[in-house]
Amino acid sequence: MADVAIIVPTLRRPDSLERALRSLFAQERVGDRVSEIVVVDNDPAGSAREGVEALRPFAPWPLVYVHARRPGVATARNAGLAATRAPLIAFLDDDEAAAPAWLAALLKAQEATGADAVFGPITGRAPEARPWLKPYLERFFGRDGPERTGLIETPFGCGNSLMLRATALPGAAPFDAASDQAGGEDDALFAALRARGGQFGWAAEAMVEEFAPAHRATLRYALARAFAYGQGPSQTAAASRDWPAVLRWMVIGAGQAVVWGAGAAFFTLIRSPRRAELYDRTARGVGKLFWMKGFEPHFYGARELARLEAVKV
Repeated sequence: MADVAIIVPTLRRPDSLERALRSLFAQERVGDRVSEIVVVDNDPAGSAREGVEALRPFAPWPLVYVHARRPGVATARNAGLAATRAPLIAFLDDDEAAAPAWLAALLKAQEATGADAVFGPITGRAPEARPWLKPYLERFFGRDGPERTGLIETPFGCGNSLMLRATALPGAAPFDAASDQAGGEDDALFAALRARGGQFGWAAEAMVEEFAPAHRATLRYALARAFAYGQGPSQTAAASRDWPAVLRWMVIGAGQAVVWGAGAAFFTLIRSPRRAELYDRTARGVGKLFWMKGFEPHFYGARELARLEAVKV
């Protein structure tokens, strides 16, 4: 029974998108479970259409092209959901490549755990990064979890995930379009799922590689993302109007900023490659302090288009 749709949002990454799609075409041990692969082109110019059409003859399942003209990560994910009625939704980002057993492992883990949302490991790749930064960046763009498949307490991001639509993705537009530019749409989604009593699972064998493009494989970009990740706990507590929790996270953030900042200063003086990790921890601490509106870095939508235009120039 075809009950799984794979959604791939994309924004001006033709080579990366082709790699992602070809990895999906090579999926094994899923039989007739896949109803369609939905590619959501988030470029106002519709630049991915030609590449998708060229790959259509190689697709083992229907390949659906959707043009979401308004740039934004939440808008793209919602547009993908609107294009399918499948009860199970898998997400793969356009800078990722799935191992042949990826989808089968996600499905097996979901069936074993009964979780509403299941996540898998990611191996980060930053081939164009500076040598001293490369180990840090590949860890940053990667994702580690338990050695074995099972239930977990803390959810991860949407890239490399499988979700039950009825429980994890309710309504016509479950991703908040207010997150289009800054991201965090998955954090809000999973916080709401947890509040409803939802469960999260880990698929230890659902392997994916993530290839950081050159304009993202920089310390500046990674630290901005680390700052945004640090904002997450404070912002989630504020959204629930749990002000004691907000204060607690701010106190934790202040401590992290002081302790890790001092360590970062020391490792900078001795020019140790370890300084990148401590910059990261410091940025996450600062993010817990400056969680308010107006401090969110923007990584998606119009800002990402601007970055890509700058790279072209």
